[in-house]
Amino acid sequence: MKAYVIDRYASQPAVRLAELPEPDVAAGEVLVRIHAAGVNQLDHKIAQGEFKLILPYRLPLVLGNDLAGVVVRVGAGVHAFQPGDEVYARPRKDRIGTFAEFLTVHQDDLAIKPANLSMEEAASLPLVALTAWQALVERANLRHGQKVLIQAGSGGVGTIAIQLAQHLGATVATTAGARNADFLKELGADVVIDYRTQDFSTVLKDYDVVLDSQGPRSVAKSMTILKPGGTVIGIAGPPDPDFAREIGGNPVLKIATRLLSLKTRRQAARLGVSYSFLFMQASGEQLGEITKLVESGTIRPVVDRVFPFADTPQALDHMAKGSTRGKIVISMI
Repeated sequence: MKAYVIDRYASQPAVRLAELPEPDVAAGEVLVRIHAAGVNQLDHKIAQGEFKLILPYRLPLVLGNDLAGVVVRVGAGVHAFQPGDEVYARPRKDRIGTFAEFLTVHQDDLAIKPANLSMEEAASLPLVALTAWQALVERANLRHGQKVLIQAGSGGVGTIAIQLAQHLGATVATTAGARNADFLKELGADVVIDYRTQDFSTVLKDYDVVLDSQGPRSVAKSMTILKPGGTVIGIAGPPDPDFAREIGGNPVLKIATRLLSLKTRRQAARLGVSYSFLFMQASGEQLGEITKLVESGTIRPVVDRVFPFADTPQALDHMAKGSTRGKIVISMI
């Protein structure tokens, strides 16, 4: 099969087309013929080596963290899926590789594709929708009447998180460029702050939750708009000790996360708020809940651009430049 791989980590990753054997199918696994794959900032960060202490991949590595496709074969013990099923998934973190023609996915990570979506639309959803779900539903327990700030609302996570938060009954603020303001209000944002001309920390106050995708400096500023007991959930760091425990990190990683997050945790304690780092986990069950929201029209995917499989390197370059609205997708068919 054809796949796009990296041979080494680099600040400017070099992605090459390779010919690899078709994956074997073990018990509990499903072989999927990939029709489309989502492109994420995570792919670029992995290729740069930012996660090599957390995710020790073997090189050469096939990139890609989102897929939509058709089941080809199933392994022993798989009863929920059969050949011909249209499915989508975010493979678990040690089984990535969706920039390829085929991938084996554990049955627990897989869900039936929403019937009202194309393959390209479906492939745009798993990673960002699961991130939004796990941040706002699982971790923050966002409720009707609460206020949430979603940083970078026009990005992949932001466009889905705004819709989910609006569905949960929250008042939604977001940051974005002025050109995206009307679009984000259509998605469900109540307040759109132009990050180029406004400082959100001087505009917002008494918020319950912040979903931050911008990193430590933004996390520090986000804490200042929370009411006592509020929480910032960061998906771009700093990683904290709870995360190291969740993934069964070694002693070095546990020490590193403690040091990296020390300043942030001290600030949170001083302000009477909390901070947690979220590294999204694969879940076919949660994708099933997201499918219901998609098929009911509550959540719709936002696809910025679709690249053909042959242009996978260009798709990664385009994503790395930022300023996309929603997701970039690679189409294999």
